[in-house]
Parts: sequence; structure tokens; C-alpha cells
Amino acid sequence: MSYIDKSLIEGEKVLYQARLHWIVLLGHALIGGAVGILGIGFLIGGVYSARSGFSGAMGVVGFLLFIGALAIIAGGIIRRNSTEIAVTSRRVLIKTGIVKLRTLELLLARIESIGVTEPPLGRVLGYGTVVLRGTGGTPEQFDRIANPLEFRKQVQSQVEGRLTEGRSV
Repeated sequence: MSYIDKSLIEGEKVLYQARLHWIVLLGHALIGGAVGILGIGFLIGGVYSARSGFSGAMGVVGFLLFIGALAIIAGGIIRRNSTEIAVTSRRVLIKTGIVKLRTLELLLARIESIGVTEPPLGRVLGYGTVVLRGTGGTPEQFDRIANPLEFRKQVQSQVEGRLTEGRSV
């Protein structure tokens, strides 16, 4: 069960879920790929050196490098999948991390502003930084959110809906 599902209160519904963009995997994939290729090179070198009577140390180093490459790539996947972002009927919920857990639960009525910054590549690929400001609070920044303009639109529509409900009562 996800953090968001566990955090819902009576009568609260998830209206929109966002996640980190795949771009967060790019650095892990590039570094992991380079280390993996190096590991494969050492493995091949270890096979040839074993045939000629040398020790298999190159093969062991190659194997360790290859395992390290898999760990680097897995770290990126875990980072992306451990981030949960949702707009509910009452709050904005954001959870990042597994070991070092960081959560933000901001009531829709307390949201003062929401800002989006998209770098040029982010505009093309669909990612950006979202900054949430609550009344009296410090700004909370979340980087490389997929479809940040849609996220902002969903938050704004819920805030506006709550303001309209408050006026009619």
C-alpha cells in the first residue's frame, strides 16, 4: 500500500497523481551504462587472460563493475518510484525517499501560491520544478516533476473549488 493510500482520511479522494519525470533516470543510466561497459570489457579481458594462464582478477573486477552498474541504475529507478505526488479533495500530498523520508501535506485551503519553472529542455520533454507556498510557510521545491503545468492546474482547480464552496456556505 502506498503512502498516499495510507494517508487518506475519511471522505478524501485522490483526484490527480503525478510522478517524477523519466529524466531523473538519465544520469543513473549514463553512469551505470559506462560502468557496465567497463565491467564487460574487464570480463572479456579476464576470459582471455585466464586462457593464457594469468589470474582471473580481471574477471572478478569486471563482475564487480557490472554489479555496480546494475546497482547505480537500480538506485535511479528506486528514487523515481519512491516519490509519490497527489492532489486530493482536501490536500496536496508529496512523499520522497525511502531511507530518508520527506513528506509534505499541505491543506488546499492553506495554499498561497504554486509556481512552475520549466527549463528549455523541460518544456520540450515535459518536466519542471514545482514550488508550493503555504500561508505563513516557507516555499517547498520539488524538481523534475512530470507535467508540472497539469499538476499546477489540478491544484489550482481544487483550491478554486474549495474557495467557491466556502463562499456559497
